[in-house]
Amino acid sequence: MIKIEYVTQRLSLRFFMLMLVLFAFQVAFGLVIATQHVDPTLLSGVANFNILRAEHTNLGILWILAGFIGTILFVGPLLSHRELAATGLIKFLFWALLAVTIWNVCTQALAAEGIAGWWAGQPWLQEGLEYLEAGRVADIIIFVGFAILAYIVLRTFPPRREWNEIHWGLAIGVVALTFVWLFGVFFVERLDLQEYFRWYVVHYWVEGVWEVIHISLVGFLLVLMFKADIKAVGYAVFWGVAMVWLSGLIGNAHHYFWIGTPEFWQFWGSLFSALEPLPLVFCFWHIYLDAHQDRKPLENAPAFYFILGSVVLEQVGAGILGFTMTFALTNVWSHGTWVTPSHAHLALFGTFGMLGIAAAYYAVPLLRGVKHFDQRLGRIAFWLVFTGMLGIAFGFAIGGTIQVFLYRSMGLSWFGGEIFPAMQFYKILVPVFGLVFTTGAGLLIYDLLTIGYRSRQAPVEEPVRAAQPVRGRWSAQLRGVEAGLWLMGMWIFGAIITLGLLSFNLETVAKGDPTIPYVLGGIGYPGLLLITLLFVWRFLASLEARPAPVVSTEPGMVAPAVGQAT
Repeated sequence: MIKIEYVTQRLSLRFFMLMLVLFAFQVAFGLVIATQHVDPTLLSGVANFNILRAEHTNLGILWILAGFIGTILFVGPLLSHRELAATGLIKFLFWALLAVTIWNVCTQALAAEGIAGWWAGQPWLQEGLEYLEAGRVADIIIFVGFAILAYIVLRTFPPRREWNEIHWGLAIGVVALTFVWLFGVFFVERLDLQEYFRWYVVHYWVEGVWEVIHISLVGFLLVLMFKADIKAVGYAVFWGVAMVWLSGLIGNAHHYFWIGTPEFWQFWGSLFSALEPLPLVFCFWHIYLDAHQDRKPLENAPAFYFILGSVVLEQVGAGILGFTMTFALTNVWSHGTWVTPSHAHLALFGTFGMLGIAAAYYAVPLLRGVKHFDQRLGRIAFWLVFTGMLGIAFGFAIGGTIQVFLYRSMGLSWFGGEIFPAMQFYKILVPVFGLVFTTGAGLLIYDLLTIGYRSRQAPVEEPVRAAQPVRGRWSAQLRGVEAGLWLMGMWIFGAIITLGLLSFNLETVAKGDPTIPYVLGGIGYPGLLLITLLFVWRFLASLEARPAPVVSTEPGMVAPAVGQAT
C-alpha cells in the first residue's frame, strides 16, 4: 500500500479545502440565478442576474483550478520520488489564489457602475469580457501564479531522461497553462480582434491545456487506484495529448464564425472540431480497460465514481454536445441560447470539476491518515450531483430548443412576452434539478471536510468476513463489446440532436412549423442523458459486484483503499 512518505504532499490539502469552499459559493450563486430565471424580479437592484452569473462562472473556473493545483501537488512527489520543490512558493501560490478570488468577487459589481479602472489604456479593475472579467491586476497575479506552478512542477520532476509520458503530459500542461494565459493579459480596442484573442484563452486554455492536464491526471490516478501498468497508461496519455493538440489548435476556428474572419476558417474549424471528441473517446476507453482488466475490487468507491463521471461527462458534454454545435449551420442557431449552457455545464463541471473531487476523495483520507471511512456519503453525493447535472442540462437543452425557434426562427421579442412563457416549464426545471445538485454538493463538501474527524470519534470494529458481491444480470462483468454499444448509443442520440439543430435551416421551420426540431430534440436530449445515466449505473454495478475487500461490522466501513495510509 502507498503511504504518505513526502511531507510536502500535505500542502495539497489546503488547496483541496479551498476548492470545496469556492465550490460551495459557486453552487449557491448558481441556485440563485437559476431561480432568477423563473422570477426575474428576485433580488432586482440588490444582486442582479448579470453580476451573479459572472460570479458563478468565475468561481467555477477558480475552484477547478484549486483542485487541479491540489492534485498536481499531491501526485508530483509520487511521480518524482522526491519532495516538492520551493515550498515557500507553494504557500505564496495558495494566498495568491485566495487573493485573486476575493478580488474577482469584489470587483464584479463594478461592472454595473461602469467602472473598469482605466489607466495606461488598460482596464485594471474589471474588464467585462466573459470568462475573463477580472481586471489587469488579477490577470498579472494569475500569470505569476501559473509561472510559479510550472516552476515547482519542473523543479520537482526528475531529470528529463527519466520522464515518462505522464511527466511530459503534466509538464506540457503547466507550461502551456502559463503561456496561453498571456493572450488574456492585454486589451484591444477593436472588439472583433479582442474576441479573437479571448477565444484563444477560452478554447486553447480550457479545452486544450486543461484537457492535457486532465488526461495526465486521470491516467496517474488510475495507476494509483488499480495498480495499472504505467507504461500502458503512458501510451494512452501520449496519444490523448497528441490528439488534443492536433484537433484543438485548428478546431478553435469554429469560434470565429462571429468575429469576421475569412470564410475558409468555417470549413477547417468545423472539420478539426469534429475530430476533438477522438481523444475523449480514447480516454474513456482506457479507463474501461484499466478498471476491468484485472477484475480488482473497487476499494475507494467515491474516488472512482467521480473519475468515471468525469470521463463520461467529458464524452457527453465536451464531445457529443460540443460536436452538435460546432458547425456553422448549427452554431448560427444555438450560439447565445440556452442550448450552449447545456454543453458548458456538463463539460466544465463534468470533465474538470469531477476530477478535482475524485482526487480529493483519494488524497484527503491519505493526508489525514485515515484507515477507515464511511463511503456511503460519497456514493450518495455522486449520484445526486450526477443526476442533478444531467437534469440541469436537460432543462437548458429543451428550453434552448424552444428559444431557438421562437427567438431566432420566428424573431419574436423576448421582452414582448412570447418567449418567456413558452420556456417557463424548463426554467422551473433548472432550479428543481439545481436543488438535487446542491444537496449532493453539500453532502460531498461535508464528507470531505470531515473525513478523519468523524472516523476518529467512531470505534473501529475488528475485521470480519468479506462482503458478498451483488449478483444479477445488471451487475455482470461489463465487456468491451457492450461498453462499445453503450458508447455508440450515446453518439446516435448526439447525431439526432445535431439533425435537430440543422433542421432549423429548413424552409418549413422558417415558415413557422417547429415539428421537426422539436421532435428530434425531444428524442435526442432525453435519450442521450438517460443512456448516460444508465451506462454509468451499469459500469459501476459491474465493479461493485467484484469480490469486496474485508470490511468491519459497521455498515459502510471498508478497509483502506489502494494507496490509503496505514
